Amino acid sequence: MAKVYVGLGTNLGNKEENLRTAVYLINRKIGKVISLSSFYETAAWGFVSEHTFLNAAACIETTLSPTDILHFTQEIEREMGRKQKSVQGVYSDRPIDIDILLYDNLTLQTPELTIPHPLMTERRFVMEPLAEIAPDFIHPVLHQSLSELNKILLTESE
Repeated sequence: MAKVYVGLGTNLGNKEENLRTAVYLINRKIGKVISLSSFYETAAWGFVSEHTFLNAAACIETTLSPTDILHFTQEIEREMGRKQKSVQGVYSDRPIDIDILLYDNLTLQTPELTIPHPLMTERRFVMEPLAEIAPDFIHPVLHQSLSELNKILLTESE
């Protein structure tokens, strides 16, 4: 059984309902959600939008491979109305975004998927909820706890 951490974000429609629906579908398709962070309201990152985001992080226990999880998260996004994924740093409004952040202590780099998520430690909207549910988890590449990495990010963003 693996522990997988995902980031969730939404800035269209009923945002709280979108996050709760995503968690429900993750429970049905990927594995048991064993922890869910608070919901954090944030501005858009990487693009300009009049819509704020609601973000969260979740920990899932699963027997699925990282690639299978990726395919299921993409299926959930499509099912919830997402039309396209962000490509080469071009971001847009979306009803749901699900990113695989960590998969146990695995490091993986394929054309389709990189774990740990390469931009997670640059994004406060990822690190705050993630550090809330897994403060002592050690990042497999940076060898610091998520709590420490979040504190660094908070200090840099002041």
